[in-house]
Amino acid sequence: MASMRDIRRRIRAVRNTQQITRAMYMVAAAKLKRAEEAARSGRPYANALRAMLARLAGSEQARQHPLVAPRPVRRVGLVIVTGDRGLAGSYNANVIRRAEQELRQLPPDVEPVLVAVGRKGRDHFRRRGHAFARELTGLGEDVDFATARDLARWLVDRYLSGDVDEVRLVYTEYRSAISQRPVVTRLLPVAGLDEPAGGAAAGPAADRGAAPGGASGRAAASGALAGGPQVAAERPAGSGPQGVREYIYEPSERAVLEALLPKYVQILVFRALQEAKASEHGARMTAMKNATDNAAELIETLTLAYNRARQAAITKELAEIVSGAEALKG
Repeated sequence: MASMRDIRRRIRAVRNTQQITRAMYMVAAAKLKRAEEAARSGRPYANALRAMLARLAGSEQARQHPLVAPRPVRRVGLVIVTGDRGLAGSYNANVIRRAEQELRQLPPDVEPVLVAVGRKGRDHFRRRGHAFARELTGLGEDVDFATARDLARWLVDRYLSGDVDEVRLVYTEYRSAISQRPVVTRLLPVAGLDEPAGGAAAGPAADRGAAPGGASGRAAASGALAGGPQVAAERPAGSGPQGVREYIYEPSERAVLEALLPKYVQILVFRALQEAKASEHGARMTAMKNATDNAAELIETLTLAYNRARQAAITKELAEIVSGAEALKG
């Protein structure tokens, strides 16, 4: 049985750890709130941009665009988004496990090209002999759009040059502070524009339920075209088949696609990074909350063991005193 001094020392160590985990829990909760607000504020623009592209998805020019037209897949780019730090529960492990599953499912004649976003995923796959075409670490606590834009441009350049024939994003979809799900989304060639807005192809699940149409959607789409091709006119409702609005594009539909598709890819990358960062903060907050609660339970158990040891020591001393007194009487 441990001595009273050892138990006191362990209680002190656990209490110090509890103070650290409680502070990390509070910090993660504050960062999670900011990350949720950032992800929510970007939804209207992303939905409006996707709604505009969805109107062009059925045209022949859209299907023949280099960023949309599929081609034989010989090299697949996997962008693995993990965190730079640990102490986030199973967040990093779940993303890495999903990426490994994706690698195992690739056909034997398809070569993977890995892109690491975050130190944890990079270190894991590097220890297993994988090489990276690009590494992106040290993103900080808040996602910067300039970083996402640079990464998206680099991926588009590699895709257009033929270095990769398909690009997939492996990241964590944020649902709540206690629920995050690793997902794989195809980034290039762009797909899913003909699906209902807010669906899985629109991006992270946070977009579900958002309305892509309306005046706000048209205003956001017009903002996406600032300085480039513009939607010149909109025919009134009912002028097209089944009341679908029809647009006249200037100078042409292809010019609009050339302007919007790269922006759409940038938005998808930015949204994935936002989802991953919010998921990391949520996982860390949950992990630190559980660690704080476990520390409290351990302190209670150690305190009970300490009281028992102290009571046993007191009983032993009393027995020795009584035995000594009886011996003196004899």
